[in-house]
Amino acid sequence: MTIKTPFLFFICFSLTTLSYSQQRYFTKNGNISFAAGSGEDIDGVNKTTTSIFDATSGQIEFAVLVKGFEFKRSLMQAHFNENYMESEKYPKSIFKGTISNINTVNFKKDGLYPVTVKGVLDMHGIKKELQAAGTLKVTGETVSTNAEFTVLLADYNIEIPSLVKDKISKTVTIKVNCNYNVLK
Repeated sequence: MTIKTPFLFFICFSLTTLSYSQQRYFTKNGNISFAAGSGEDIDGVNKTTTSIFDATSGQIEFAVLVKGFEFKRSLMQAHFNENYMESEKYPKSIFKGTISNINTVNFKKDGLYPVTVKGVLDMHGIKKELQAAGTLKVTGETVSTNAEFTVLLADYNIEIPSLVKDKISKTVTIKVNCNYNVLK
């Protein structure tokens, strides 16, 4: 099974799940970044996040390959994949949830709309509920999303070795930025 197979499954499943809605938006190059440094610059970015959302129901899903995160230094990337995220064992992270106030967004009028997203983040084999504030920016048929939230590494059984505990934060700030187009 290739790495792309899970994404094809995700896309087909999502399209089937959301197929009864009026308006769906999709991206396969969303941007998820995180900052985990405490005394050191430990930032990762993934620009190949796949996401789909339904403008009628507010249902939203994200899938990201853990190995897709890039770092300034290759050694950090190796440690991230091998020691912390164990990307061979847990190759992807998935969020499934709902934009709870989707009815406040007018997709026919350009503007910036505050939203709240609630759902379950499945990361490192652990599923946890989370809630995040964000914005949807409507520009014609394009929708951009921005959100930021914090996770506690211990909640996802991600251990920080004592040797580097002063350099890595116990909490990680995650930023999500996606540009969606209408799924036709």
